Formats: sequence, structure tokens, C-alpha cells
Amino acid sequence: MRLFDNLFLYMSNLVLYRKYRPKTFGEITGQEHVVRTLSNAISSGRLSHAYLFAGPRGTGKTTIARIFAKALNCSDLPNVSAKVEPCNKCDACEDINHGRALDLIEIDAASNRGIDEIRDLKEGIKFAPVKTKYKVFIVDEVHMLTKEAFNALLKTLEEPPAHAIFILATTEAEKLLATILSRVQRFDFRKLTVPEIMARLGTVASCENVRADEDALRLIAVNSDGCLRDAELSGNAVGAKDVKEILGTIDIETAREFVNFLIKNNLAGAFRFLHQLNDGGSDPQEFAKALIGYFRKMTVLKVDSSLGKFIGAELTGEQMLNLQEQIRDVSVNDLSAILKKIVAAEQEMKKSPFPFLHLELAAVDIIEKN
Repeated sequence: MRLFDNLFLYMSNLVLYRKYRPKTFGEITGQEHVVRTLSNAISSGRLSHAYLFAGPRGTGKTTIARIFAKALNCSDLPNVSAKVEPCNKCDACEDINHGRALDLIEIDAASNRGIDEIRDLKEGIKFAPVKTKYKVFIVDEVHMLTKEAFNALLKTLEEPPAHAIFILATTEAEKLLATILSRVQRFDFRKLTVPEIMARLGTVASCENVRADEDALRLIAVNSDGCLRDAELSGNAVGAKDVKEILGTIDIETAREFVNFLIKNNLAGAFRFLHQLNDGGSDPQEFAKALIGYFRKMTVLKVDSSLGKFIGAELTGEQMLNLQEQIRDVSVNDLSAILKKIVAAEQEMKKSPFPFLHLELAAVDIIEKN
């Protein structure tokens, strides 16, 4: 299950991620290297005819592509400021913002992946832009194109007209043909950090008059897996308890309690704990994932305490202290062995009618071997 896929909650009949989708480069969270390079390309006039935006879902690829298209065609761009930003007031910007731009063509390659669609695109390229300087083609999930469609696209990229600019977006760049990759300027988008997502969520919460405590924001940010689009809020007040109920996630304290049973070799306590989770309706796979994340943090800290800065943003001060206390009496080898068993249990439970059984077996294996 993709976390937050059921968390696209509506406010005033408008999804939050759409309502607060950035409209200028300055509003983009993270991806500074992409924004800076694209801005410089526009200001210097040194544009490529094709770009590849590669990276995880929800990291801003399509959003930046649209902002770039606006900046390329903004009629008031030279007068905006020293920074390159679309004005969002001229006809070109307004048309793109409202989805009615004739010179911005967006293609979802996941559902339009055949050669016929690419041939139609090739025909459209021949004609000059209707209202703007550039005709911009955004091909999302480009890796989904068929082999025949890829070959047709390649021919288009080899000799594009001066008025055409392609932006190819993908979550799986490794699936693209080398001949395609050699003809595009590539930008790799990174997952956003927990502090970056928390800061953005805090801004949205403030704009919506939502009171969201820091623990709630941290829990959303951690579980969005670096995907800002998946991190949404709703209601007048949001606490960590609300987030857990909506997501069905297992909090770090639950994981910590079970880990205590394992490292103290308390098999009876571990079994009682698992039965309580089962009776309470907890998702065993989510619990296994929480354990994997927790043991990974323990391993990182045990290897080198200075590495704590990389996981510190995901934890409160008290949680970090608890983690440091738990790793005192276990070795890196012990943690590695336990982690492997929990990972194996998580994999096995996917195809089992008795998912908690695999965690029980893992607990027996871990404790009896100690």
C-alpha cells in the first residue's frame, strides 16, 4: 500500500496538493540544483531542445516542468525581477495555470504509450506555436512507451524544430534507451528531507488555519517517504494520534517496546505483545516495516554515533535518547542478524494467511539463538 494514497483529503472541494502546487521557482521545496540550472538557461538563452526529469514520484518533476514552460513563454518575464520567475499574470502564464494553454502539450505515457500517439505528437510539432514563442511537450512516465514509440520519439529528438522543447519525466530512468539519454539534458530529482517536508506542511497548515503539532508533522513527513505530494493535512487541528489513525501506521514507541522484549530475551513478553497487536487490529506488515526502520536506526547509531545527525530529524529528543540506551548492550552483528530476520519475516508474511506467525517465528529464532 502506498502511504497517503488515501490521505488526499479535500478542503473547499479542492485537493490540498493541487491548491498549494507551486507556481513559481521560488515556491519549490528542495531541488535547488534543478531550479538554478533552468533559471540560468532561460536568462542566458542557452536552452536545450530536450530535458529529462528523473526521480521518485511526488518530488516536483511535473510541477517544475510547468513552471519552466511558463517562464519560457512569459511575456512579462524581463520585467519581473532580477530572478527568473514567470509573472503568473500574462496570458501565457494564465493559460498554463488554468490548463487551457494550446502550446503546452502534456502526454501521459502510462496510458498513451503506443506509436500512434507519438506519431500524432510528431505531426503537432510541425506547426508553429499558436500564441507563444515555444511549444512545450511534457511526456510524463516516458519509460512506459513501447519500443516502437521510443524509436519514433528518438527520430523526433534528433531533428526538432527550433520552436519545440521536450520535457521527459520518469521515475525509472534506467528503462530509457541509451540513444534517448544521449539526446537530453538530464536532471535528477531527489527525495525531500523530513525537515523540508515538515516546513512545507507547516506553511500549508498555517494558511489553512490548521493547528498541527510538531509530532504530527514529523510523522506525516517520515511516512511520506520524501514525497511532498503525499503529505497532506485536513481539519482544524491535527495531532500525532490523528495521523496514526488515518494512516494506520505503527508509531515508534510501539516498535521500541517490542524491541525491548527482543534484546532482553523475553520471548513470553514478545508473544504477548504480538497477540495484543493482533487483537487490536494492527496491520502486521506495517508493524514489520516499523521494526525494520527502528532496527536500521539502531544499526546506524551503533556503527557510528556521529551518523545520528542523518536520522535525528525523524526523532524527538526523547526518542533519540531511548534509541541510544537500547544499543548499549547489543553488537552491530547482533543488530544485523536481527534485521535480516525481520526483513525475511516481512517478505514471508506477504504471501501468508497467518502474517503474525512469521513475526512470532522470527522472535523465537532471535531470542533462542541469543
